[in-house]
Amino acid sequence: MSILEVKNLRKVYASRFGGNKVEALRNVSFTVEQGEFVSIMGESGSGKTTLLNILAALDKPTGGTVLLDGQDLKSVKESAVAAFRRDNLGFVFQDFNLLDTFTLEDNIYLPLVLAGRSYQEMRDRLTPMAARLGIDELLKKYPYEVSGGQKQRAAVARAMITNPKLLLADEPTGALDSRSTDELLRLFAQVNRAGQTVLMVTHSVKAASVSGRVLFIKDGEVFHQIYRGGDTDQQLYQKISDALTLLATGGMKK
Repeated sequence: MSILEVKNLRKVYASRFGGNKVEALRNVSFTVEQGEFVSIMGESGSGKTTLLNILAALDKPTGGTVLLDGQDLKSVKESAVAAFRRDNLGFVFQDFNLLDTFTLEDNIYLPLVLAGRSYQEMRDRLTPMAARLGIDELLKKYPYEVSGGQKQRAAVARAMITNPKLLLADEPTGALDSRSTDELLRLFAQVNRAGQTVLMVTHSVKAASVSGRVLFIKDGEVFHQIYRGGDTDQQLYQKISDALTLLATGGMKK
């Protein structure tokens, strides 16, 4: 069952006075199945960030449709967009986006507080999740008191505490050292195995090699894709590296 359907997506940016126009996305179409882990890769300027912003309902397409669990994002009223994102999407960012004046616990609770949930419900959701993510002993600490990897684990908990239909990750390993990166990637694989659908934008071949499918965007289009199949992380890593080399040198034809 498809949880996300992107059909003929197009995004054109115009200058302030309508002069030069830039086509950031053109005719992008793909689906993400329930429980999939999909990575999106591409060079800077390829359109992947624009695509993520549209999927996150942070930007509107010029043409085409995005269906999340059958609902067209264009049908969501402007006044209801924030609530729609909170109820359906989870976000993990490169720079964590945690509030330094809140404890990790309060940062994680924030989406549920905004949704008007009771403290008992919030506590019931967080307790098993914090234990699973290995941050149960850190909840009373502030972001500046913990490591980058621990901050990112808290950010993952915040993204997942609403039980989102889709977890969106934007360069989630970009600000982490190699050890924290390994820990976070194991965590993503773990939550995906538990049934969470994940869509990750990344420059990192290592990060992409833990996913089940990799989409490559070039010049605003989905240019190529690789399925894991029975490959190990190392084998998929090599296939991704080879594909990126061919894309960069023009050796791969669509």
